[in-house]
Amino acid sequence: MSQKNQSGRTLLEVKDLKMYFPVFGGVFRQKVADVKAIDGVSFELREGETLGLVGESGCGKSTTGKCLINLNKPTGGQILFNSKLSGELPVTAVREGNKSVRVPPFTVPTPLTVDIARLNNDQMRPFRSEIQMIFQDPYASLNPRMTVSDIIMEPLTIHATELTPREMLDKVGWLMEKVGLSPEQATRYPHEFSGGQRQRIGIARALATNPRLVIADEPVSALDVSIQAQVINLMQDLQEEFGLTYIFIAHDLAVVEHIADRIAVMYLGNMVEIADTHELFNNPRHPYTRALLSAIPQPNPNVKREKRIMLQGDVPTPLNKPSGCGFRTRCPIARDECAATRPPMVEIAPGHSVACPWHATLDKN
Repeated sequence: MSQKNQSGRTLLEVKDLKMYFPVFGGVFRQKVADVKAIDGVSFELREGETLGLVGESGCGKSTTGKCLINLNKPTGGQILFNSKLSGELPVTAVREGNKSVRVPPFTVPTPLTVDIARLNNDQMRPFRSEIQMIFQDPYASLNPRMTVSDIIMEPLTIHATELTPREMLDKVGWLMEKVGLSPEQATRYPHEFSGGQRQRIGIARALATNPRLVIADEPVSALDVSIQAQVINLMQDLQEEFGLTYIFIAHDLAVVEHIADRIAVMYLGNMVEIADTHELFNNPRHPYTRALLSAIPQPNPNVKREKRIMLQGDVPTPLNKPSGCGFRTRCPIARDECAATRPPMVEIAPGHSVACPWHATLDKN
């Protein structure tokens, strides 16, 4: 993991984020339940850092990323983003100090802290230039009827209206060079590229608006292992050059260890542990984190590894989550008290928080 320039300033603050999807049934199609995809997630993100978001499939990682960019409208909570935009913006929910205020469209001050969770699509539009997303599937995230030039230029036509068509084409060529593609390939269509090249096109599209925050939703999971390393190294180089901040969503802990400064572990819609990467890998304090780390493949057969931790049972459905701690039905140190209330995230060391009151007993088992 390379050393990065971090300002220490908070770029994003998520407070008690919730995303419930209603389930309808019966003759009259009435609401019968909620799928609690995210059930109270909180964290902070500093400028210039990479936060890895990990967990099993279905734990709410991708849903969290989509909520942060307002592709999913959160059910509850706050997503406070420190924007550098100014000018005439249709903002209705901003924060001044510790207060949340409603304002009509006006010339906003800079910096501005905006609650993304309260913005509709029109109000969110100006801020999309500062927050971009790299999607998981490079085969499905690019329009097959558009040339590479049109794909990368589309964000510019929306957010960079001051540029002339010639300047936009020049920037498309410049972006393609930055991600390791040739500007002469701009007239081609996505089907003419390999998977790794398509993901590079997606990265170029995300960088077109000069974003401050990039949410990468498993950007290398659909790629060959040799191509994964190329894309990860490219993302690190671009972060260093442009001062980007990443939220890197993945289930491959080996990849996350390579790129992330901090790692947040999710289970069944909740965050169970967050710490610096080195600290998390060397001193995991939540039983679920330990189980995840024990499952990382060891490529060197001569290296002795710790015994694999096998969790009992299946992941509960988010339609009917266990009471209290969602992990208690599979936890090796669970107690009766775990069923009463959901444990809060508690800081047990500087920068290391865990949602387990019995974490100290792990070393005794």
